[in-house]
Amino acid sequence: MENYSFVLCIEDRDCEDLEKRKIYRVLPDNDAEAEGYLRIIDESGEDYLYPRSYFVSIQLPREAQEALRVAE
Repeated sequence: MENYSFVLCIEDRDCEDLEKRKIYRVLPDNDAEAEGYLRIIDESGEDYLYPRSYFVSIQLPREAQEALRVAE
């Protein structure tokens, strides 16, 4: 099973498809990260770029990762 990267949203200013205090999955995007952005699967169910400063990285147990992946 693949490990996913997750973040906690700490800012949602001007972003209709983010919610503060919610966990989001990050998709790998080295170019975006180099520019200070993360590719996030947001509330619309699509992936978009958001400022890195809107999130903090978190570590989740494998069971929690799987539960969040299935919920998407």
